[in-house]
Amino acid sequence: MIFSEKSDIVFIGGSMNNKLISNVFVWMFIGLLVTFATGYFISTNERMLISVFSSGSYIAFAIVELILVIVLSARIRKLKPTTCKVMFLLYSFVSGLTFSSIFVAYKMTSIIYVFLISALIFGIFALIGYKTKVDLTKIGTYLFMGLLATIIVSIINVFIGNAMVDLVISVVIVLIFIGVTAYDIQKIKHMSNSSIPEENLAIYGALELYLDFINIFLNLLRLFGDDK
Repeated sequence: MIFSEKSDIVFIGGSMNNKLISNVFVWMFIGLLVTFATGYFISTNERMLISVFSSGSYIAFAIVELILVIVLSARIRKLKPTTCKVMFLLYSFVSGLTFSSIFVAYKMTSIIYVFLISALIFGIFALIGYKTKVDLTKIGTYLFMGLLATIIVSIINVFIGNAMVDLVISVVIVLIFIGVTAYDIQKIKHMSNSSIPEENLAIYGALELYLDFINIFLNLLRLFGDDK
């Protein structure tokens, strides 16, 4: 499954807002913590697992995730800070419900190993996005076009079921979201001078980076994770 959320929010250049970036990463960490903790807890209860992955429940959770992302993106300027935080935490929790499958499918040591590798890769390219003076806007456009093409191929392959295509898709998604991570950090950096309330902007940035990290992690796990 590919998680993605990119809006048409316009940003203007400006100086780095260290407090904003710190808050973005704090909320991103909180979101990941909620997701992983929820997923692990659900994975330890067989009855809960069955409930989560029944066809009706899974579709409902996916729809809730989509709605939360769309509302947070579209209403980020108008929502109250508390509402933004609650919605982000709710999104992280609902994601955790479906995330529980990885704890069933993969060995815990493998999950931890891939998580650490993902964090290292994410951190390197976040730093590149933070430091670079190159405008990544055009690169971002190409990355989003590539992501759209990958999503289309993924949907087609659901019906074909080609394992090699799945492998290639995972590699491409990792590469795309490595680039998107650098792009998003630079975008958040520039958005520090926008008219969006700082607390809301921190949640918006956290959501973007959360999605970037999750996509890198899940696809690396598919590539290198050890099955139980």
